[in-house]
Amino acid sequence: QVQLVESGGGSVQAGGSLRLSCKLSGDTSSRYVMGWFRQAPGKEREFVAAISRSGENTALVDSGGGRFTISKDTARNMVYLQMISLKPEDTAVYYCAADYSDRTTITKIFPDDYHNWGQGTQVTVSS
Repeated sequence: QVQLVESGGGSVQAGGSLRLSCKLSGDTSSRYVMGWFRQAPGKEREFVAAISRSGENTALVDSGGGRFTISKDTARNMVYLQMISLKPEDTAVYYCAADYSDRTTITKIFPDDYHNWGQGTQVTVSS
């Protein structure tokens, strides 16, 4: 069974940066579409970023304004979310997700498309 463990969350001031990491175990990440989602208190879980199995295709939330970058290191079974110029509205629990796919180039942007989730890591941005 696939397990996902996030790390790298924390508290930063507005304008700061964080890099979130997600370790996949129990299989090889090259078989999975990977994504990052976030959920703020009282709000629904929302898409942030996704990367295809091959790593050549990515999808990013429109409201990110180019501040988020997703990448993967297949050899280490790791996926990363680099966040810069953080804003207080980025405050949320960030979740890593993975879904097996037989297609190497697709990304997935809906939570219901993913069948494996991490426990989440808290990101708090203060003004």
